[in-house]
Amino acid sequence: MWLFIVLSLNTLLSFHLWQAEAKLKDGDCEVCIKFLTNFAGKLSSDDLSDLTKIQDKLKATCKKAKTKENRFCYYIGGTADAATGMLKEVVKPLSYHMPADKICEKLKKQDAQICELQYDKQIDLNNVDLKKLRVKQLKKILSDWDEDCVGCLEKSDFIKKIEMLKKEHTEL
Repeated sequence: MWLFIVLSLNTLLSFHLWQAEAKLKDGDCEVCIKFLTNFAGKLSSDDLSDLTKIQDKLKATCKKAKTKENRFCYYIGGTADAATGMLKEVVKPLSYHMPADKICEKLKKQDAQICELQYDKQIDLNNVDLKKLRVKQLKKILSDWDEDCVGCLEKSDFIKKIEMLKKEHTEL
């Protein structure tokens, strides 16, 4: 009898710990929440009534996604090369207006990698000394701008290219 009570309490306690772990902490699922919030904001009420429309629009959005958002799409099955198919777990809750953070919380239970995706910190080009950045960071700046640095071999070459393009890409 005691063994049954101990095992029941142990099972109940582990279930509550597992449930608490699935809740989102501050900063969790940054990419998931932002992507789904933006996507849901672009859907019309007519789109939200049809699951196939939502799925088609999600796949089209994923086709255009880059970097972290593309990786998120890969995890949920929104890209052509994705090995998984969790689109229904995104599309169905969107159709009944479930908030993005709740959808991401459910997705986290199925695949924790989804909530590990974080956006890279943006570099403030107006206040940073480019000479102190690594070449990898300089290349990333150019990549984010969709620019190439043909013939750049030295760090100074990348810095010159960024300085040349800075006004074009930082002005709003």
